[in-house]
Amino acid sequence: MEKKNFALIGAAGYIAPRHIKAIADTGNDLVVALDKFDSVGRLDSSFPNCSFFTEMEQFDRFCSKQILAGDVLHYMSICTPNYTHDAFIRYGLRLGSDIICEKPVVLNPYNLDHLLEIEKETGHKAYTILQLRLHDSIVALKKKVDEGPKDKVYDVDLTYITSRGKWYYASWKGDVRKSGGVATNIGVHFYDMLQWVFGPVKWNIVHMMSFDRVAGYLELERARVRYFLSINAECLPENAVQGEKKTYRSINIDGEEFEFSQGFTELHTKSYENILAGKGFRISEALQSIQIVSDIRNATPIGLVGDYHPLAKLPLAKHPFGWDDKR
Repeated sequence: MEKKNFALIGAAGYIAPRHIKAIADTGNDLVVALDKFDSVGRLDSSFPNCSFFTEMEQFDRFCSKQILAGDVLHYMSICTPNYTHDAFIRYGLRLGSDIICEKPVVLNPYNLDHLLEIEKETGHKAYTILQLRLHDSIVALKKKVDEGPKDKVYDVDLTYITSRGKWYYASWKGDVRKSGGVATNIGVHFYDMLQWVFGPVKWNIVHMMSFDRVAGYLELERARVRYFLSINAECLPENAVQGEKKTYRSINIDGEEFEFSQGFTELHTKSYENILAGKGFRISEALQSIQIVSDIRNATPIGLVGDYHPLAKLPLAKHPFGWDDKR
């Protein structure tokens, strides 16, 4: 297979190393990278000759000169803050590259509609990372559900607590206008996985929502899902605290724990392999999960009534900086 040239936007970010590794693992070349922060020594491990810029104008000039010289930028990988994905995807498509964008691909469904129009206009493709769909255990679960009784509806409890320090609230991640809030920032891949396995949403109810957590109920075609997501360590179950864990992830299906804690390390590389083979997840496939998190973000919580997740009863915390959710 011909070696492909890549550009990377967001080289200093948390998720960028997985993309850098995936580009290297698939035998391709990272030609140029952009980030307003210059702590990108991580490039040395695989691509020491990668050109790097901290200003968009310089990056654009380099990319344009490359293309004019006949050196195609086949792909542009986007690892920037959530609220910037839309603009960078537009830029990359119009530049003449195919796109690989981290989740959530956009914050709102209407943003996705506009990007699909630009795909048609430019003739280039935009892909997103939906790596849980590639996890062996989740693929097996989907097969079990698809081949099981067609009238069976599963009872599912999703609990995901991933502790974050005070820095989180001072960053773009703590601003709901930029990250989309907790459900979007840490939960969108779980919602995508659930609707992929159990079918489309019939009901989307939010019981409670705060700056550090969200709890609600999703009724899918084949499942009733109670969920609780949080970034507050005080919400960790006792067994997680005793185990000195800072993250707790649990999916319980019909009273049995679904084990999928292993097998995450190579999923970005697998995602890239599929994209390069023409089998990746196009951004249109993210629509259902984007609709779910958008509806959650814009919902009015109904309180602790009906079938709610047990952890929704935990006392609410005060924002560490005294901000409200709409600062």
